[in-house]
Amino acid sequence: MSNSYGTLFKISTFGESHGPAIGVIIDGCPAGLLIDETYIQSELDRRKPGQSKITTQRKEDDTFKILSGVFEGKSTGTPIAIVIENQDQRSKDYSHIAETFRPSHADYTYETKYGIRDYRGGGRSSARETAARVAAGAIAKLLLKEYSIDIHAYVSEVGEIKTPHYTTLDLSKTEDNIVRCPDSAIAEKMIELIDAVRLDRDTIGGTVTCVVKNTPVGLGEPVFDKLHAELGKAMLSINAVKGFEYGSGFEGTKLRGSQHNDEFYNEGGKIKTKTNFSGGIQGGISNGEDIYFNVAFKPVATIMQDQPSVDKHGNETTVSGKGRHDPCVVPRAVPIVEAMAALVLADFLLRAKTSKL
Repeated sequence: MSNSYGTLFKISTFGESHGPAIGVIIDGCPAGLLIDETYIQSELDRRKPGQSKITTQRKEDDTFKILSGVFEGKSTGTPIAIVIENQDQRSKDYSHIAETFRPSHADYTYETKYGIRDYRGGGRSSARETAARVAAGAIAKLLLKEYSIDIHAYVSEVGEIKTPHYTTLDLSKTEDNIVRCPDSAIAEKMIELIDAVRLDRDTIGGTVTCVVKNTPVGLGEPVFDKLHAELGKAMLSINAVKGFEYGSGFEGTKLRGSQHNDEFYNEGGKIKTKTNFSGGIQGGISNGEDIYFNVAFKPVATIMQDQPSVDKHGNETTVSGKGRHDPCVVPRAVPIVEAMAALVLADFLLRAKTSKL
């Protein structure tokens, strides 16, 4: 099983949804970085369950503990170990699926591949694991702040309700509402839709858009570790993600080259582009413009309705949704997307320092 990510700034996560704890080991964080524990907790609070009526009602404080790698508030250059205890497991909610496969879950594939699975809340396949990523991502974001690199994600789409392009939005207003959409009028429509879907005992998907500002030119390692390729891998590793596009994405296929090309110009000795269909990445390397991308999340697979399925012996059965689940995952996915983007950029920032004398 692959539980590690990164080359120089590397993380390894551990733990299951209903085990004693989850956690992460961060290897490669440079010594001397100020580790702001209040900031790390604030990032975990953005992801934690039980935030509002449109998220799962599982209650987890997601209080973390740093076990190593930090002394007198600064990183020492040794591995940083962080642990987050699970406090509100209700394993009995999952006893009915001990031998049954839930539609569109990892139950069948995990059972077949490993011959054993922790069915309590999905075990290792649960999105509970992403709390560890957010903790590590917060430290990566602290490193990026030393270089003035800013990462900002928000909910841009729920169902068919969609925001306009990020350049027309005030991204500072993202945290002003429970759905994390910077357009208050659109946010209200999204909340109404999610609540209606919840009352129907169903779920709905959506899109998170992420914008990275002040990225220096030169991040990315062609040919196989291109920046957009690694961002895509990072985003597609998040639970429930079904698609990734950056820059003009699929809409760019409808344009001609004369419309799509980003023309260069000199602004006070700094080379910039007049447009940004490239999404801040050219040839797999950051060009200094805003990096922006979309991450598509499917409807949560657990629905509070009966669904036909089979058990581990191939017998037909009916699965009934139980437990506490999000009717729409995208509001809580925003800090996860930011965290994974930060981990990618922190790694490439360190790797870039080895590219030339």
